[in-house]
Amino acid sequence: MINPLDTLTRALEKACALGAEAGDAVMFETSGLSAARRMGKPEGIEQSENKALGLRAFIGQRQAIASTSDTGEDALAELAERVVAMAKAAPIDPDSLLAPESLCAPEVPDLDLNDAVAPDMAWLTGECRRAEEAALSVKGITNSEGAEASYSQNRVSLAIANNHGAHFARSYLASHFSVSVSVIAGSGAAMERDYEFASCRHRRNLADASGIGAAASVRALKRLNPRKPATCRAPVVFDPRVSRQWLGMLAGAISGSSVARGASFLKDALGAEVFSKNIRIIDDPHIKAGLGSRPFDAEGVKNGRRIIIDNGVLSTWLLDLRTAHKLGLETTGHASRGVAAPPSPASTNLYMEKGKLSPEALMSGINNGLYVTETFGMGVNLVTGDYSQGASGFWIENGEIAYPVSEITIAGHLREMFKTAAPADDLQFRYATNAPTLRVDGMTIAGA
Repeated sequence: MINPLDTLTRALEKACALGAEAGDAVMFETSGLSAARRMGKPEGIEQSENKALGLRAFIGQRQAIASTSDTGEDALAELAERVVAMAKAAPIDPDSLLAPESLCAPEVPDLDLNDAVAPDMAWLTGECRRAEEAALSVKGITNSEGAEASYSQNRVSLAIANNHGAHFARSYLASHFSVSVSVIAGSGAAMERDYEFASCRHRRNLADASGIGAAASVRALKRLNPRKPATCRAPVVFDPRVSRQWLGMLAGAISGSSVARGASFLKDALGAEVFSKNIRIIDDPHIKAGLGSRPFDAEGVKNGRRIIIDNGVLSTWLLDLRTAHKLGLETTGHASRGVAAPPSPASTNLYMEKGKLSPEALMSGINNGLYVTETFGMGVNLVTGDYSQGASGFWIENGEIAYPVSEITIAGHLREMFKTAAPADDLQFRYATNAPTLRVDGMTIAGA
């Protein structure tokens, strides 16, 4: 087997021999298996293997990127020739930089990201069967949109060099397992759907497939016979499925790319109190077996745990080398990339620390309000902070869930929503971005 780092080094050597002064190369090698099942019948199985290499060349303050899926010698030579020619014709960009050796990760920490034993197709089809059978066995479930199970393993390799030789060459492996099922409750015009899923790095940590199916059915049944509440202003409680989206919005608003362009409602908020004083939000790329973990960033920079919101105060942007240079700051090690575009900032394992109250206690003082389990639409503007989304969930009366609701819109402004958000104590790490149940008072609910 050819060492991927040798392949990247050869690509960089060819580019430097043709006139590149420096460059980097990244390669993603992915293999995977997946199975799908619907209404007791197999829907398909798939096995895939993919490889993609991206080569970036620098000539002075000019840069270019090209990619290929062919890593043979002739293809690498053609790729190097193409990317150097593109770099010579590219416009000057003084903010595009390569990581100096002093910033590069000196070693690859063991983050327990890879399961050494790959499953076979029989195991995946069995997980699908167990999940769907458990879901369909629940009274009131009338149809299935299907169950899926998947496994993948990804090798990420990165090398950085100048015309004097390489100064960074590292790679790591990461695996991923998932099981999901979506079912329908009711019949005719009174049907409702919902889903459940689980994902993790190691098969031993994957939730029981039968439990996943049963949970999907319970969720779907609870949504039957929804009502539309009257338009009002009231407290809104966000289920963790939805509250995690808040952190995605925050990450977008504090991305160096958005801040450098002035395209963020938080562009002047560094050092300001953005959330209430009891809230801390952390990004940690070194969580063991974390779904967003990585031992170094996409520019080879050493990364680590950072407190993004510290007792309500915004303490840092998310920066890569380019956006850091543009803002006159230092990279925070948040570069992410594919093979066909330059790096850009992105979060890793982003989470809000849990609060002190249970979700039930958080709702206990609400006479009339909304518990949101799903949002949809494109009504979030990170430039202005305006928030407006379609939603469904449950109406709260006298501190308890009363009945399902749908076909409503919730609206507010992210500054006010962030500042008044109160977290519950039910934080779970199910995604790369996680938050507990959140309560926000005084949102506009548009219904009947």
